[in-house]
Amino acid sequence: MIVDYHMHLRAPDETIEHTVEAVERYVEAAAQRGIDEIGFTEHIYYFEQTRALWSMPYHLERCVYDIEPYVDAVVEAKRRGHPVKLGIEVDFEPGREEETAEALAPYPWDYVLGSIHFLDGSGIDAEPSLVDSVGVEEAWRRYYAALGLAAQTGLFDSLAHPDLVKMFGEEIDWDWDAVVASLHGVALEVSSAGLHKRHGRLYPNPALLSEARARGIPITLASDAHVPQNVGRDLDRAVEHARAAGYETVTVFDRREARQEPLG
Repeated sequence: MIVDYHMHLRAPDETIEHTVEAVERYVEAAAQRGIDEIGFTEHIYYFEQTRALWSMPYHLERCVYDIEPYVDAVVEAKRRGHPVKLGIEVDFEPGREEETAEALAPYPWDYVLGSIHFLDGSGIDAEPSLVDSVGVEEAWRRYYAALGLAAQTGLFDSLAHPDLVKMFGEEIDWDWDAVVASLHGVALEVSSAGLHKRHGRLYPNPALLSEARARGIPITLASDAHVPQNVGRDLDRAVEHARAAGYETVTVFDRREARQEPLG
């Protein structure tokens, strides 16, 4: 089975379009690329119902949409028999776990995707970056400490682009055993999105992924598409990456219950 469990529901020009018609464009693109099931994971900070979670201008400027049309569009597409799942991408805000849980509670998520894009007011994949602020090694230390905390909150079913911190600066040797030991209870995303970033590498790096496999951490697959034409983009390379680490199954979610399916 091949899934694409990280994408943002937009029109072909990348403007916000939370409609059933937009969902169906993604479904059509997925079918053309042989993807069995797709999951939508719009950024939670776009939704005005979560405004109390945010303090950074980046989030607050975008927090203007109603969440109901997004949820309704994906739920209606499911009702029509389309192979789609309702997800949400949630920026982890340390210390705001209770408020995050309350914001998530009213909706019928199939899975919740956790991510870290900012720490200590600096960007992980945006400038000014945390690497620029504190250096590569300290940025990595803070990022992976926060990623472990995110995994342990119980808020998330999977973690997006788990080594996103490599966006700025070269990769360095790291204690992947300690990182993976902190990530039990969640799946890790194997993503082709990094192939189209400045570093040009898959997420996560081979050493992290191999250690995750050795410790029994499950995986999902993702393209991080922001337009329908990018659904499943280079997902064959993500599958090869997973297989090289020893994975033979992929995680499928339904109402936050996980099961394993053979990796197609």
